[in-house]
Amino acid sequence: MNLKNASVLVIDDDTDVLTAVRLLMKTEAKDITTEKNPENIRSLLSRQRYDVILLDMNFNSSINTGNEGIFWLRKIKELGSDAAVIMITAYGDIDLAVRSLKEGAADFVVKPWHNERLIDTIKDALKKRESGKANTPKVTQDNIIGSELLGQSEVMQDIFYKIEKIAPTDANILILGENGTGKDLIAKAIHQFSLRAKKSFVKVDVGALTDSLFESELFGHKKGAFTDAREDRIGRFETASGGTLFLDEIGNISLRQQAKLLTVLQNRHITKLGSNEAIPVDIRLICATNVPMSELANENKFRKDLVYRINTVEITVPPLRRRGDDIGMLAKHFVKIYTAKYMKPDIGLSYTALEKLKTYHFPGNVRELQYTIERAVIMAEGDELQARDLIFSPIEAPRQEEVVSVEDLNLSAIERNTILKVIEKHNGNITKAAKELGLTRTALYRRLNKYDI
Repeated sequence: MNLKNASVLVIDDDTDVLTAVRLLMKTEAKDITTEKNPENIRSLLSRQRYDVILLDMNFNSSINTGNEGIFWLRKIKELGSDAAVIMITAYGDIDLAVRSLKEGAADFVVKPWHNERLIDTIKDALKKRESGKANTPKVTQDNIIGSELLGQSEVMQDIFYKIEKIAPTDANILILGENGTGKDLIAKAIHQFSLRAKKSFVKVDVGALTDSLFESELFGHKKGAFTDAREDRIGRFETASGGTLFLDEIGNISLRQQAKLLTVLQNRHITKLGSNEAIPVDIRLICATNVPMSELANENKFRKDLVYRINTVEITVPPLRRRGDDIGMLAKHFVKIYTAKYMKPDIGLSYTALEKLKTYHFPGNVRELQYTIERAVIMAEGDELQARDLIFSPIEAPRQEEVVSVEDLNLSAIERNTILKVIEKHNGNITKAAKELGLTRTALYRRLNKYDI
């Protein structure tokens, strides 16, 4: 159906939103109806048939469930409407909006939106409704930058949805996840699908910068600003202006560095070392860290005002051990890459090799899988990798089968749960987890294998 022939209903308790959409759609659609109170949905649908419904996720209504949008979406479906429902959401409700897709919504848009994007979203929803096709994300493993960012698991599909919706905005993004999960690939993908895609993508490992280098590296310096400043230098903020600045390992910077960074983010201008001139910068900020949010919220280690500044939208990248069949998909992908790189004949993965990969806990995540496959391909002599060819670590110990009593089973359950909690607490860091448990790394790995963690 052409948008020019469509009837559109907008339900939002924000009059500014209703006015903006009505003015935008006035010349785009056949007719536009706006409504502040979602409790009038039943009467509206009884009087007229709508092709598209724009529905807010949150209302100050009597329902007050915290996810009113889902409630009213279900009501619309119960009333038999065949309208394409597009959810309107704020940055902080992205997870809820993704859930709405599973409840039958056609799509969702993030406030504040670009008018062209909103119109395109409505047109796409009408096309899908007309063809009867289910909603599919535009951001997929096939068109996303960085070939290692693959995944068909539910958790990865959710991330693809988030990237598609977040990327066109200028919202600051905080990416959380263990080391080796692919946080940098997520950051590149957000830039790739943003309106800044043709501009610079600048990555800085801020966790590796000392206090003396921090300002010079990020903000630049003038010649003679300090002993080794032999010429003017442009900082990373200025280099990234107009594009995206990716600050990796943000959780590891000192409180002093945090204060400097916060000032720049608040004022949106930098001052080079050795200069008094304020230089405006226009950057889209993406940060990443393997530090859990609970630690970032500790003001003895990290300023809460900076957390709020960098965390308009949060994306948590799952560890590989929680991604199910993605492990096999990634393994086959890396086998293909390294057989080509090392000019080997086609090599396959045996059933036993795949099973070994799927039952391993992967403390190093995708990065560890990649290096494991690379070593196996280099050493391979046959046309198929076997379980024995996959060596995860020099300290890996074989699982020892033990005869246990009912009492031992109960104790084992307690031990397994304790290990899981401690590893989760330290965000997958085996060294820290072993230290807290009073074990050596070798002993902890034995227990991980014992309990199939």
